[in-house]
Amino acid sequence: MKEKKLIGWRDLAALLAGAALYGVGLHVFVTPAEIAPGGAVGLALLGSYLWGTPVGLGSLLLNVPLLLLAWFFLSRRFAALTALASAVCSLILDGVISPLLGVYGGDRLLASLYGGALVGAGMGLILRRGMSTGGTDIAGCLLQKRWPHLSIGAALLVVDGAVLALSVPVFGDLESGLMGLLCLCVQTKVIDRVVRGGQAGTMVIVVTRSGGAISEEIIRRLDRSATLLSGRGAYSGQEADVLLCTVAGRQFAPLKAIVRRLDPSAFVVVTDASRVLGCGFQPLQEQFFPYS
Repeated sequence: MKEKKLIGWRDLAALLAGAALYGVGLHVFVTPAEIAPGGAVGLALLGSYLWGTPVGLGSLLLNVPLLLLAWFFLSRRFAALTALASAVCSLILDGVISPLLGVYGGDRLLASLYGGALVGAGMGLILRRGMSTGGTDIAGCLLQKRWPHLSIGAALLVVDGAVLALSVPVFGDLESGLMGLLCLCVQTKVIDRVVRGGQAGTMVIVVTRSGGAISEEIIRRLDRSATLLSGRGAYSGQEADVLLCTVAGRQFAPLKAIVRRLDPSAFVVVTDASRVLGCGFQPLQEQFFPYS
């Protein structure tokens, strides 16, 4: 069997783009605002504030024991990719972003919001490719492996609280902790949005007398399938088809047009699905351990 490459060009592109966003968020917004938004990078920021050590180097050193945990308890491939991602993020932050870009010296609230959004977007791009920036990302992945219902953003929020609490006495400012919490909340929301962006869809339930014709049009025009169930109206007692179908967000408008054209009296229920796995959507596998 042909051995799978450690990293492909799409993984590399996502890593470089994610590392750039991550570095800009940290250097331009988070560091000058004296915010420590949790994790190994938060500890590295505290170290930089106390001793002047480079943030990227400090984060890389803190990641070593966590990478060992990932090697033994998650997957060797995941650990190797995380080591690569952590090194790339540190190099881009200390070697490219910091020398070339200035820092934002304005309102700390704006710094928290924009810093959290950029860092979260960068981390989300990297996590989507089965890698991690290290730090509490690994701890979050360990928690998610133990409790799969826990989103990666929520897992990160759980494990980052201690660093936020530590930032208050280090910076000597309660507002630093409050801004760090705000930054972390924005960061985790953006991570979940980016990671789940390719897994979202629209679920449609159609009660109709033309289920067969509608399903045929869905297959022919949208390249999707559907599930047909037999139903009966509780009030009218009339037989009807109940059609279940999940489509990508951009496909809902043509689906609605199909239903309207073939059965204008149909009853339609629409709901957003945060994740859709299998049958032409994302593979049905552990979300953050595709290489184990």
